[in-house]
Amino acid sequence: MIQGIIDNILYQYSYLQLYGLVFLYFVILYFGLAPLFQKVCSYLYRRGLLEKIVEEEVSRSQIKHEIWHSLKSVIIFGFSGIPLIFLIRMDVIGLLPNSIMNTIIGLIILVIWNEIHFFMVHRLMHVPFFMKHVHIVHHRSRIPTVYAVYSFHWFEALLLSTVPITIAPIIPLSATAIFLFPLVSILLNYSGHCNYRFGKGKAPGFLAFGTNHNHHHSKAKRNYGFASGLLDRITHKIFNKS
Repeated sequence: MIQGIIDNILYQYSYLQLYGLVFLYFVILYFGLAPLFQKVCSYLYRRGLLEKIVEEEVSRSQIKHEIWHSLKSVIIFGFSGIPLIFLIRMDVIGLLPNSIMNTIIGLIILVIWNEIHFFMVHRLMHVPFFMKHVHIVHHRSRIPTVYAVYSFHWFEALLLSTVPITIAPIIPLSATAIFLFPLVSILLNYSGHCNYRFGKGKAPGFLAFGTNHNHHHSKAKRNYGFASGLLDRITHKIFNKS
């Protein structure tokens, strides 16, 4: 039954219907999960399980800025499914069966590729021209919040929306892995923008990306990775040796 629904969406829906579905999906991910994630963080903070990174309160004008630009990003993200499904219909992209194993492996591949893809786009955005005219939209959130996760200039949102379509023609994935990836991605993104850290600053490195990204927002340098500092460390070593 589920496979039938997936096939119907992939091969029978019009592109206008597909845009509407993808747009609605990202609306739910952002406007539905952002306040819920914030409430969970606040609860864990009161329980002493999280520590606030910056105590300063964020202004309402910043939140409005974040929501407005995130809405524009969601409009851009809505288009991301159209070329992907077009290539699936043209048999340029082959899909694996929607088994649990294929879904898990596909999500791992997408998360790893997203880390590389994001790092490259993020480094590009810090070239002076793009920083001044494009990436500055995201950095207006000096203290990041959960509402800043999609707060981008439309051009940056367009680049960031190309994660699945830049890997699916090379490495076959299941439709469920592609569908679930935005959910996994935004949860990691919320963790990096919520202004809380785990374990009162004593968390292991793989849980420190919230702190790292906070520092990036305030200083606009270093910590260019999405959820890992690995690529930052690798490039730092390469350039230090050169």
